[in-house]
Amino acid sequence: MEENSMQQRFFLALALALLISPTGHNVRAAQANSAETVSVSTSDQAEPSSFSVNDADAGKAVALSASGQVSINQATAEELAAALNGIGLKKAQAIVSYREEYGDFTGIEQLKEVPGIGNALVERNVSRLKL
Repeated sequence: MEENSMQQRFFLALALALLISPTGHNVRAAQANSAETVSVSTSDQAEPSSFSVNDADAGKAVALSASGQVSINQATAEELAAALNGIGLKKAQAIVSYREEYGDFTGIEQLKEVPGIGNALVERNVSRLKL
């Protein structure tokens, strides 16, 4: 019984912290500007927490697909660095620079032409990549 009460207090404190934090404020502001709302619940006893995706922000995330793959023809250097194993911001910027200079990639294997990107990096990330 006491453990259940402690758990409820913890989730209540967590919810209050999120509501008064700067992030919580931005979430509430985004809700006012969007019709699409997603509810998330962390346990059966906790109040569901909601956040919204503004339609303008949704267009910015086109590089990442629902399957978790990243588009090498659309992603920013930051998105590539975050999504790919063994590729930091410097190599990700090299991919973007290559794409800007030579145009869109026509195949995943073409990444090997980017300076600093070898066969091992491409093979390690092939399941995370799409055109």
